[in-house]
Parts: sequence; structure tokens; C-alpha cells
Amino acid sequence: MKKSPLWKDFAHIDTWIFDLDNTLYPAKSNLFAKIDQKMGEFICNFLKVELPEAKAIQKKYFREHGTTLNGLMVNYGMDPADFLEYVHDIDVTDLATAPELSEALEKLEGRKIIFTNGSLYHATNVCTQLGITHHFEHIFDIVAAEFRPKPDINVYRELVRQQNIDPEKAVLFEDMAVNLVPAHEMGMTTVWIPNDAHWSGDDTNTGHVHYQTDNLTRWLRDLADDKIRSVA
Repeated sequence: MKKSPLWKDFAHIDTWIFDLDNTLYPAKSNLFAKIDQKMGEFICNFLKVELPEAKAIQKKYFREHGTTLNGLMVNYGMDPADFLEYVHDIDVTDLATAPELSEALEKLEGRKIIFTNGSLYHATNVCTQLGITHHFEHIFDIVAAEFRPKPDINVYRELVRQQNIDPEKAVLFEDMAVNLVPAHEMGMTTVWIPNDAHWSGDDTNTGHVHYQTDNLTRWLRDLADDKIRSVA
């Protein structure tokens, strides 16, 4: 696992794939905590249970099914549209704009795609607030994945098929190490952006993480700087 990127290792990349939550914005912003709270509220109302039980169900389904949404669909046949609309109805205005990240993304040659277990609405809402929407040519969301969450490898295969991606020429950035496993198996370069949540570091010792960074913007800037040095 490496921390500092060298341009020679990325010169062949033509597709840059980014997770959304806790990846394109820092986990310390606690934006995802708002979604987490809304999921608990939804389960309370949907299953008519108290909040402690709802939170236990939420975490159980996340562990067993990849997402709380998928668990509710499997166990209760729930309409996913209602869930997604409710949990992503959050205020993102306290999320800081990201001009330095935007500048770093601008320097990346090739396509840029968002690959998220969230919704298209949520991804657009967040990226608009960050000021980076214009960099991405496509958002592959949970609906496009037919509600199958990462790390189901079939979802990665569908993304690759739909967007005509050569995995050997693609890199995936993720805050959940386990979601990098299928990408690595398919031949993608992988970059892990860890945070303090216990689920962020699952499966980090099996060799599927090529790079690690706690600051996406700095990592991308370092890559751009190394490119300048390499071609000078």
C-alpha cells in the first residue's frame, strides 16, 4: 500500500471513478450523520418501532445486506423510492465548497464518474454544494445499480459495461476498503480514503488497496505535481 502517487503509475488511466459520501467530501464534515439520523427516523415510522430498535435494525441490515435500504427491501419488500426520498432530504448548505478539490479534478485527464450507493438526487445535491458537478460526465447511483449495493461485483460489471470502461485503465476512490475488493479483482487501481468509522477499514489487509490517503485533494494535487516534474 502506497501513500504518495507517482504519475508514471497513472499515465495510462483514462477513467477516474469516485465514491461520493465521505470521499468527495471529508468524513469530518459529519454530513453523512444527517443521513444516518434520517434512516433511523424512517425505520421508526416504517416498522412502528422505537429509535433504539430502529438503529439496531439499521446497522444489522447494513452489515448483512450492504445497505440499510437493501435490507429493508429484502425483508419487507419496501418501495425504495420512499426511503431514498426521505433519507436524502437533508440540508447540505453547511458543507464547505471545495475550490481546491475542483482545481485538482480539473487537472485530471480523462472521464470522471461518480459511483455511489446513494441516489442521483443526493449526489447532485452534494456536488452542487461543493461546486464540482461540472467535472463529472456520469453519476452511477443505486437506482442504476437496480438497488444492488457495492461491493456486489455485478454492480461494478454493470458500471463498466454501461460506461464502456476498461478496468485496467480506471481508478476507484473509496472510503470503504471492502468496496475496493471487486475493483481490484477487475484490474482497477484502488485508492482508499479511511475515516474513523469501524466499517471504513474492513478488509484492508488482503492486498486490494494500492494507495491510501486521508486527504483526497492533497493526493490529487501531489499526482498533478509529479506529472509536471515527470514531463519537465
